[in-house]
Amino acid sequence: MDKQRLAEVARSLVAPGKGILAADESFSTIEKRFKSVGITSSEQARRDYREMLLGTPGLGQFISGMILFDETLRQKGANGAPLLELMKSQGIIPGIKVDKGAKAMANFPQEKITEGLDGLRERLTEYAQLGARFAKWRAVITIGAGIPTLTCLEANAHALARYAALSQEANLVPIVEPEVLMDGEHTLERHFEVTERMQKIVFSELFEHGVYLEGMLLKPNMVLSGNERLQPAGVAEVARATLDCLRHTVPPAVPGIVFLSGGQSDVKATEHLNALNKMGPLPWQLSFSYGRALQAPALNAWRGEAGSVSAGQKALLHRARSNSAARSGSYAGE
Repeated sequence: MDKQRLAEVARSLVAPGKGILAADESFSTIEKRFKSVGITSSEQARRDYREMLLGTPGLGQFISGMILFDETLRQKGANGAPLLELMKSQGIIPGIKVDKGAKAMANFPQEKITEGLDGLRERLTEYAQLGARFAKWRAVITIGAGIPTLTCLEANAHALARYAALSQEANLVPIVEPEVLMDGEHTLERHFEVTERMQKIVFSELFEHGVYLEGMLLKPNMVLSGNERLQPAGVAEVARATLDCLRHTVPPAVPGIVFLSGGQSDVKATEHLNALNKMGPLPWQLSFSYGRALQAPALNAWRGEAGSVSAGQKALLHRARSNSAARSGSYAGE
């Protein structure tokens, strides 16, 4: 483990004014998103889409890193050059999703466990050789009647810690993502309770596995009321609850928090990040690692049409610039 290198990459990913573009959708997820705008998912369509995103002029001013799916890390653009070369020209650091997805947890109905530890050491070594400099693993926690159970929380936290240790062994910065879903009718207080508990267990496991905190990033959910509540919590309330939770759980040694958007609208995700960064000096950089909240406007503008590439890129750049402003609490609205 090269601690200096890990710390440098981690700090670069949360550099002031920049954040991470999550474009690591699995085949099934990208197929659903393409279908919503009338695009048939094919290897070429996926390549064209991600090449459109990466080719956005000026994107590197606001985006520090991009999380890729296995296919994208190996793909070549229309001109035959690897897509990684396009990223390098923008100064964007390549990252890679390494988990195999959340699957049903045996004997625990309605709960999930993320798989992918088998063979992970060898895959991480290959990804590092291909040019990746950081990795990501997502755990999924659902709130409902009688759930989440402690067993589910501990199993997912243990897997996150094992992944993080193996990533650092391969000199890849691990992004640790324990997502407590916003799906349901739960209150903000209930979401806070579960998020706080999960994050405390995660950092206990990270400590037990010897993970170097200065060389990792946390990708948490914001603390939100359930998306089925008639009166969701306001922006200021979400920001305060989220920050209180982080102060209870995240050691100051961690260089940055890169929030997931987790089903929020693109504008609401930016507003929440902006409110968080207005709350004064903090021990960590508060940044973003958004997928749909960055990509949705670009996908809707592009729709697979060659003549709409610039429109898609313009939409992406607007969202990236807006979230860049939110990094300093200076986002002034659309």
